[in-house]
Amino acid sequence: MNNAESSTAASGFAWFKSSYSGAEGGDCVEIAAGKAVVHVRDSKAVAGPVVTVSPQAWAGFVGLAASEQRV
Repeated sequence: MNNAESSTAASGFAWFKSSYSGAEGGDCVEIAAGKAVVHVRDSKAVAGPVVTVSPQAWAGFVGLAASEQRV
């Protein structure tokens, strides 16, 4: 994982929010996927820091999250 970067540096990306996010927002993240990296930011703080991970790390995170049972 790379250090957090400025959202300004990643402002030219197409950001996507989960379809599970309701109209009220809530605790959501947005991602912008590139060829070699996935940028992740807090949807409530779009001008805040951006975390950059590899596509493999993102896929592992999503796979783990999908396998967790909802309470």
